[in-house]
Amino acid sequence: MLFSLYTNDCTSKDPSVKLLKFADDTTLIGLIQDGDESAYRQEVEQLAVWCSLNNLELNTLKTVEMIVDFRRNPPALPPLTIMNSTVAAVESFRFLGTTISQDLKWDNHIDSIVKKAQQRLYFLRQLRKFNLPQELLKQFYSAVIESVLCTSITVWFGSATKSDIRRLQRTVRTAERIIGTPLPTLQELYTSRVRKRAQKITLDPSHPRYPIFELLPSGRRFRAANTRTVRHKNSF
Repeated sequence: MLFSLYTNDCTSKDPSVKLLKFADDTTLIGLIQDGDESAYRQEVEQLAVWCSLNNLELNTLKTVEMIVDFRRNPPALPPLTIMNSTVAAVESFRFLGTTISQDLKWDNHIDSIVKKAQQRLYFLRQLRKFNLPQELLKQFYSAVIESVLCTSITVWFGSATKSDIRRLQRTVRTAERIIGTPLPTLQELYTSRVRKRAQKITLDPSHPRYPIFELLPSGRRFRAANTRTVRHKNSF
C-alpha cells in the first residue's frame, strides 16, 4: 500500500497512452496512429525520468515490448531504448498471470493453464485415496483447480478455439470422475462471470467500457455492441 501511494503520481499525460500499475509491475500501452510514435516514446522516456527522480530503478533486462499490428505488411519499427538499453521485442509476454500473444490468440495461455491444472489433479487423486468427504473434495477442486482454469476467463474464453475449450473441459471431466459428482462446465462459469462483470460495468459510469452498454428504448435490454470484425465481437 505504501509503495502504491509512493507511485500514485506516476501517470500518463497523453490520452493515447495508458499506464497500468499493479504494485511494482508497470505496463505502458500506446495506440499508434498514422505511424506517429512520438507520444508513446515520450511517455516511455518520462517514465524513466520519473523513476530516476524518485529513487527507483527500472530493470531494463526484465522490460519487453510487444507490437500488435494486424496489417498485411506492417512496417519495421525502430527499436525502443530505455536509458541507452535496447528493449527486447517479443511475440508474447505474461501480464499478471495471463500470457498475451501479439496475434491475440490464446493457445500459449491455455497450454499453460491446462498443464498447471493437470498437475494439481494429482493432489485431488491423493485426497480421494485418503477418503476425504466429497464436499471437501469439491471445495479443494474449486479453490485449487477451478481457480486456475478460470484465471481471467472473461478475457480469453470468448476467443478460444473449440479444440482448446475441449482440452480445458477434459480436465473438468477428469475431476468429476475423481470426485464422483457433476461440476460446473467452463461455459457456465464463463457466462456467469461475464454477466457479473457486465453488471458491474453498467453500474459504474467511471469504467472505461461503460459507454458500450446502451439501453434499448424498452429500458429492459442492452443494445448489442457494434463491431466490424469477429475478433472485436468475441472480445465482448
